Amino acid sequence: MTAPVVPKSADEPVARTRSRVGHVLRRTPFTASFIVALLAVGLATGTLWRPTAEQSWYSQVATGIPSFADGRWWTLLTSPFFVDHPLVYLTLLPLVVGGLGWAEWRFGSLRTVAIALGGHIVGVLGAAGILLLVSSTGWHWAVRLTESVDVGPSCAAFTALVFAIATLPAPWRLRARIAIGLWVGISVLYLGELYDLEHAVAMTAGLAVSGWLPAFRHPAGRPTQREWRLIGLSGLVAVGVIQVFDLIVPFNGPLGENHPTASLIDVAIDVIVIALVANGIRKGYRVAWIGALVLGGFNLLTAALGFALLPALVDTGALDSPRQVFALLLAPALLWAAILVFLVIGRGAFRVRLRQSRRVLPAAALTRDELVHRLERFGGGTISWMSTWEANQRIASGTGAIAYQSHAEVAIMLGDPIVPEGGHADALEQFAHATQQAGLIPCAFSAGGVSAAAKPDGWRSVIVAEDTIVDLPGLAFTGKAWGAVRTAINRAGREDISFRMVRLAEQPWNVLAQVRAISEQWTGDKGLPEMRFTLGTVEEALDPAVYVGLAVDAGGNLHGITSWLPVYGPAAARDDGSGETEPRIVGWTLDLMRRRDGGFGPVMEFLIASSALHFSEAGYEFVSLSGAPLVRPEDAQAGPVDQVLDQLGALIEPLYGFKSLHRFKQKFNPRSEPLYLLYRDEGDLPRIGIALTRAYLPDASLRDLVSSAVGMSSHGAS
Repeated sequence: MTAPVVPKSADEPVARTRSRVGHVLRRTPFTASFIVALLAVGLATGTLWRPTAEQSWYSQVATGIPSFADGRWWTLLTSPFFVDHPLVYLTLLPLVVGGLGWAEWRFGSLRTVAIALGGHIVGVLGAAGILLLVSSTGWHWAVRLTESVDVGPSCAAFTALVFAIATLPAPWRLRARIAIGLWVGISVLYLGELYDLEHAVAMTAGLAVSGWLPAFRHPAGRPTQREWRLIGLSGLVAVGVIQVFDLIVPFNGPLGENHPTASLIDVAIDVIVIALVANGIRKGYRVAWIGALVLGGFNLLTAALGFALLPALVDTGALDSPRQVFALLLAPALLWAAILVFLVIGRGAFRVRLRQSRRVLPAAALTRDELVHRLERFGGGTISWMSTWEANQRIASGTGAIAYQSHAEVAIMLGDPIVPEGGHADALEQFAHATQQAGLIPCAFSAGGVSAAAKPDGWRSVIVAEDTIVDLPGLAFTGKAWGAVRTAINRAGREDISFRMVRLAEQPWNVLAQVRAISEQWTGDKGLPEMRFTLGTVEEALDPAVYVGLAVDAGGNLHGITSWLPVYGPAAARDDGSGETEPRIVGWTLDLMRRRDGGFGPVMEFLIASSALHFSEAGYEFVSLSGAPLVRPEDAQAGPVDQVLDQLGALIEPLYGFKSLHRFKQKFNPRSEPLYLLYRDEGDLPRIGIALTRAYLPDASLRDLVSSAVGMSSHGAS
């Protein structure tokens, strides 16, 4: 009896998984070996299920002042292979994988061993040195820790993590370092165990060294508006965490011993107030800035009053530990003072109005005619004419112009800025600054390669579509590659289907009625309202500047329509020697595509081919079949942003068929040029995804989107 044959498709995922795991292990042999050794020691000694601290030999492997005083220096090498309690494995193993593994992936095995070992030794010996110095003052906390010992590789893992963080791009590097700084400060001051102090020493040293080494240095300048807001948010979050510690967490750290008695209502009120103010600071709201100043002033006043009353309370015997009360008041007071100074210095970053209707970009607004004039003067990309559509807001950018839409607190620039040659970088920088001043997230959608190359420092770019372009000089539908197009043209001739290129606004009412009927029939079958943003409707096709191709039979019946938007190049000098210039249309972009159900089958092939021939004979340079929204090249490198865009595309694809549309356009043998999404960093992607959904489906309700998602799921299941 022969063994069943396993389908190849079932083997492929397993093979890919094995290949990836093997690749990771080859890149991180030190991390993998250390984890195996850590678990093997735990298994051999039984500490995988019993606390190490309860073993009789614990002091022989643990570091600390008692061990060093007895000459047990070997504990520097033994302590990383033990964990004081089995539950700690649950948090320690992810830290080791994330810290050591990430560092080894970036720096290699030998450098990671040096970083980890150095971090462990510096953390352990540095903490011991600090305790020896401070304990001589009689400080109860320091004296207590001089009698403590510790095990574990957390100092090594944290140091490796700090060095790996130094390789992150801005602003993630700053965000991660702020998080580390807050965690270290709060854990040392309010928890204050030996390992907290060791972590603080190791990570502080790691931050200092990684910032000092030439390989990790980054040019420093004045913080951007976004960084001011981020740092302000971090300070308020730290205050909130401290409030929670003071109110509900018992601790015995450098600030003394705390036995909280606050009620849940007190904690909730404090947390909610600080969260509201912190979220407003993140968005740059002026009212939140004022609220933070008032809240900080109140806390400083309360602390000052507490300090003033301390002597009187001591004299009356009302306080058992005045030093502890002083310490508990001092730490939050100093933090609030630092936050207030920071907010005053960075006050320019907090000018956003709370009411969204009053949040306008600090730039001169343009009328449609003014934008058209600048487009005719400087030229634009293949979708620049879409900036004249009604839904867009238009602002000046120097002598040029920018069109954008605002959704979900995101300002989406449509295509490229309309500027003179070489002006793209300044225009994008000004747009980013203006949107952030208005409390909006900036991005550019369907921008060309010139804009992608000129994006602001630190911004990312990802391909979101391919612009399909057919060059017109010498266009002839000959050869095997044009077979489907020739077939459509020949069949149209046999069935007496004729082509007409017209201005739709000039057509008689019966033609307009047929156009609207075909369009309404098409949209009625989709389950969602008609899409917008980079997709026009019949209203945009009625623009007198737009050409429309019609396929009409001998009886006057309309079988299909295509609309074509003008593409302007830089204005050309007049031939009369006057020095004046005149607008110059260099090509046309396909927009609206509608066909009648049950009509002429290959009507789209016929219309596009006939239109291309028409424009070729008129002397234009190219036609763009436009990029299918949210359809990327198959060989484009995938990243975090693609997951957001793919989800958005997956929602719409079953209803609008962008991928099939993209494949259809390949019949015309176009060349491709990438179109990009330009954005600040991955933290903006969730908002950008929502904003793009709203831009493409401005009239869709939540019920529409849910219904379409359900329909898509059932379609996939079938």
